[in-house]
Amino acid sequence: MIALLASTACGSWMMASGCEGCRDGDGFDIPFSMAFQPIADITTGEIFAHEALVRGPNGEGAQSILSAIDPSNRYAFDQQCRVKAIDLATGLGLAKDGARLSINFMPNAVYEPRACIRLTLATALRTGFPLDKIIFEFTEDEKLDTDHILNILRTYRAMGFKTAIDDFGAGFAGLSLLTKFQPDIVKLDMELIRGIDRDRVKFRIVDHMIRLLNDLDITTICEGVETLEELAALQDLGVRLVQGYVLAKPAFEALAAPSAIIPTPRFNVA
Repeated sequence: MIALLASTACGSWMMASGCEGCRDGDGFDIPFSMAFQPIADITTGEIFAHEALVRGPNGEGAQSILSAIDPSNRYAFDQQCRVKAIDLATGLGLAKDGARLSINFMPNAVYEPRACIRLTLATALRTGFPLDKIIFEFTEDEKLDTDHILNILRTYRAMGFKTAIDDFGAGFAGLSLLTKFQPDIVKLDMELIRGIDRDRVKFRIVDHMIRLLNDLDITTICEGVETLEELAALQDLGVRLVQGYVLAKPAFEALAAPSAIIPTPRFNVA
């Protein structure tokens, strides 16, 4: 079924527009790999997901790869990232205990979602990685065509994938996008989290954002959590899902185990 869907989708789009992007990821020749960072439930210690983060072939920082991306190879890079993430995650047994794989995608590298998902579906079929354990997250850090991103998100959801907005609160779309589509997950931008234990304004803003997302049945993830004090403030707000150095740094081609999650004193920011 997945193979049929993939073939039909890509074939229809190529006949309609001659999509030159459908080259199975050919066109980005720089080798790269992935690191994985866990997203943990701090109330149970269970792993909710691992985010795949691009790295150089020997673990070099992401910028060593991202600096080579331009409009001519953006599609190929986006496609190769999906394949690399799924292949590595399968080899590491990521989904065996119910954890999800979170993959970043570039909306401006998606020409038509049903066509451009073909290689992802084929890779999942080849590896046996469950579609309902894949999260596609995008960052709202560039001006996007709202209709285009909504088409992508709705298509991915219809195919069984989870969808997420990354760095929420720092980009262009913001609340206006939520009025048109409610993703499964919203990841609050790390700048809202940094020093939240000492900043009353941040504390109140995050409090209200979490309440809003809960009312919309959207799962909240707080990313970029670096200190136990920040973690304590988030616990006080009832946050469950956390990502950041306080739990674990990204592990190159491996699954990092979060440090022991020790309950911290609950408090209120004055």
